[in-house]
Amino acid sequence: MAIAIVDYGMGNLHSVGKAVERLGYEALVTGDREAILGADGVILPGVGAFGDAMEHLRESGLDAVVKEAAAGSKPLLGICLGMQLLFSSSEEHGEHKGLNILPGKVVRFAPGELKVPHMGWNRLEFLQPENPLLAGLDAGHVYFVHSYHAVTEVQSDLLAVTDYGHPVTAIVGRGSNFGMQFHPEKSGELGMKLLGNFLALT
Repeated sequence: MAIAIVDYGMGNLHSVGKAVERLGYEALVTGDREAILGADGVILPGVGAFGDAMEHLRESGLDAVVKEAAAGSKPLLGICLGMQLLFSSSEEHGEHKGLNILPGKVVRFAPGELKVPHMGWNRLEFLQPENPLLAGLDAGHVYFVHSYHAVTEVQSDLLAVTDYGHPVTAIVGRGSNFGMQFHPEKSGELGMKLLGNFLALT
């Protein structure tokens, strides 16, 4: 089973690819439309700023490819910034339009007593444990690094949250499209099980 990891010039491609291979799948790091749409599943990674990432996606034409993949039945997973890109817009360094696969907005953590960026291990709370992405798993800790967080418009898109002064979107999903704000490949046993559950959907 081949999993396309979308290469648009921003993302932790190597570590995600290695994690996919450890779970017994072929990792195909590519920016080619046919390869992405022909894969059994698609992962959209991301590290950096929202606006820069969307610019890279648009310039390469991969924004349309990811949207096309999301409109089909193959599983799609956004990781960290890749999850945020699935939403309608972001206020990071100005207003930027996202892929609009999931309705909602990415906003900055409010200034206060908590440190920004939110960095470290935080516990997940599963809101929809019956979802196949969460099947057979017990809630535990995963690794976050982010200064902005997604606010979903549709409650049913929210699969798991973590607490950082208030409930923070951690996992989203609608149909075959999913997102994880944390890095599953850096989140120990639970992270790898979550990634494995996603890959099993292919």
